[in-house]
Amino acid sequence: MKRNPLFLTFLLSAFAATGLQAGLKLPAIIGDHMVLQRDLANPIWGWADPGADVTVAIAGQTHQAKAGEDGKWKVALTPLPVSREALSMTISSKDETLTLSDILVGEVWICSGQSNMQWSVKQSDDPDLEIATANYPNIRLITVPLVGTQEKQDDFKGQWDPCTPETVGDFSGVGYFFGRQLHQTLDVPIGLIDNAWGGSAAEAWVSRETMEADTRFASVMENWKKIEATYDHEKAMADWKVKAEEAKAAGKPAPRQPSNLLTGNARPGNIWAGMLHPTIGYGIRGAIWYQGESNAGRAYQYDDLFGLMISEWRKAWSIGDFPFYWVQLADFKAEKPEPGESDWAELREAQTNTLALPNTGQAVIYDLGEGRDIHPRDKQNVAKRLARLALARDYGQSQVEYLSPSHKSLEVNGGKAILTFENAGSGGLYAFDTEAVAGFAVAGEDKVWHWATGMVVAPDKVEVSSSAVANPVAVRYAWADNPVANLRGRNGLPVIPFRTDDWPQITDPANAAKPAQ
Repeated sequence: MKRNPLFLTFLLSAFAATGLQAGLKLPAIIGDHMVLQRDLANPIWGWADPGADVTVAIAGQTHQAKAGEDGKWKVALTPLPVSREALSMTISSKDETLTLSDILVGEVWICSGQSNMQWSVKQSDDPDLEIATANYPNIRLITVPLVGTQEKQDDFKGQWDPCTPETVGDFSGVGYFFGRQLHQTLDVPIGLIDNAWGGSAAEAWVSRETMEADTRFASVMENWKKIEATYDHEKAMADWKVKAEEAKAAGKPAPRQPSNLLTGNARPGNIWAGMLHPTIGYGIRGAIWYQGESNAGRAYQYDDLFGLMISEWRKAWSIGDFPFYWVQLADFKAEKPEPGESDWAELREAQTNTLALPNTGQAVIYDLGEGRDIHPRDKQNVAKRLARLALARDYGQSQVEYLSPSHKSLEVNGGKAILTFENAGSGGLYAFDTEAVAGFAVAGEDKVWHWATGMVVAPDKVEVSSSAVANPVAVRYAWADNPVANLRGRNGLPVIPFRTDDWPQITDPANAAKPAQ
């Protein structure tokens, strides 16, 4: 008899999610070596026999709860100050007692997104040196396994580990380097939760219910409902095996084995239910995020989707608008000889637009990528730019500069465009490597783009012109998949890519029939 994979997934998920085991049980996110978020009423939860009384004790405080009919219980701790000395916690119910040891209190961050966040320390620059020096017992690491499902999970297989050369290698590079910078600067314990999944689409990180209720994403949901109604993974595997055998017989490489679309990282709600849900409610300071590559072809939609995702996470955690900082897409793919349209540029714009949400920030890194590799190895400088945001905005490090310069206004005078910037930093604008500013393009009324020459004429101003455009009406900067652009603040933070026009986006299906300029 043919088995329905959805039914099997449901059974497995139901068993894993209900905590049906008798007796006292804790989720993986609550265990030995964990870091509790300082100055927060940290939730502690688990399962016990239905109706059983549960007592939680730590650092002189005691809290009680009663398990519900489903066995679940939860308490909220009285906020704790930083503790660099190990604490223990006891959880007891009936004649059972669980003791958790080596608990610290400090700062906890979620490290999420797709492959560039998942990319490990051992895959980053200087892995031998980084791993050999990773002796930070007060940095604690936990990784959530890759689980894609529509059934909300309450637990996962994993554990908190102190950061050592033996434990750090497979952990998120950006996450670890970010946490290390915070630890070195603040001298407090740091807890890092790595739940990134390479290639994941943003809609998979939002609950299925939210995606279905929002008419802005009707086309996304309609497409997925068609896939769910027709996709047969067993058939896909059988077809692949035939093609693999044919390729082998012909002396050619086998095609890539198909992944199961229904349990993968693009189906709306899959990662929300499978990876995020088991961590929701754990005490955190904030989240860092590195994603967008998988949504670049729908950049016009990311404007709405990314903001929805952040708002959904904040609502689920119920601790207000916690800090949410992301990495803008790096430079990638071939450099283009002429200026024009770019889906990656449109995605970067959507990321920048999301700064309209409160308590958000963006690390600009189009100067740190690798045109031939979507996974640039320099995760250290990416993490430092994220850490600047957190140190300045969340930890009172006012001496740390953290804002990339951004376009403020445009004035056209005598065929030249005068651009004014804000957040140029204490040293003002600077053209790196060459005196002339690279990366600008201008267009006239005909909407045809031409490269332009830029010169820094004041700490916050750049003059831009092109002999091919007598009367410029619009300017773009670093508007390409892989921009050649060198304008930054003296602090080294690159100018945010921008455009002054509002001409149609190439990623908007409404403009698909219109030729790109």
